[in-house]
Amino acid sequence: MSEWLAAEKVEEYRGRADRIPHRIEGETVLLELLPERVARVLDLGCGDGRLLALVLEARPGAGGVAVDFSPPMLERARERFAGVSGVELREHDLAAPLPDLGEFDLVVSSLAIHHLEDARKRELYGEVFALLRAGGRFSNLEHVSSPTPELHRDYLEIARVPEDPSNRLLDVETQLGWLRELGFADVDCFWKWRELALLSGVRRA
Repeated sequence: MSEWLAAEKVEEYRGRADRIPHRIEGETVLLELLPERVARVLDLGCGDGRLLALVLEARPGAGGVAVDFSPPMLERARERFAGVSGVELREHDLAAPLPDLGEFDLVVSSLAIHHLEDARKRELYGEVFALLRAGGRFSNLEHVSSPTPELHRDYLEIARVPEDPSNRLLDVETQLGWLRELGFADVDCFWKWRELALLSGVRRA
């Protein structure tokens, strides 16, 4: 993961982020699932703020907290949100427990949590549940594992991306099961294209 601390790696990724196949489709479905009322949103592994900006555009007046462990990414996020009130950017490694951030109506993440070890993924999902207000939603647009090595190789070829040694990919069903066990309701994979999937659930009253 240390490679993401380098400005060169960050700029290389940002240069191809908009070309990730079908990413916009997944983001569109994520936005369709937003609660009607969103006062506060938390973006986990925010990168340059791409997803948070989409959410704030869809819910004008909302405020948010965005965390990432990469200073170069956070610098790009600061540039994106310069002059935008109500957005707080914090440096934090998701491998460590989340700090006290308050309560949220919405928690989102995009292509970040798959870098964590599996045990930490599950712990983080539990921390997210604790942060959500009643009726709040968690949506994770994630890089997941393929069922077979052959399908994984196909994905890399079609997406035109190299193998990333920092990835810790996990299947959809295991993660959906964790969300249900932790207390999330209406859990489902709401969209999927090969190794990209949108996992989401709500915290009921």
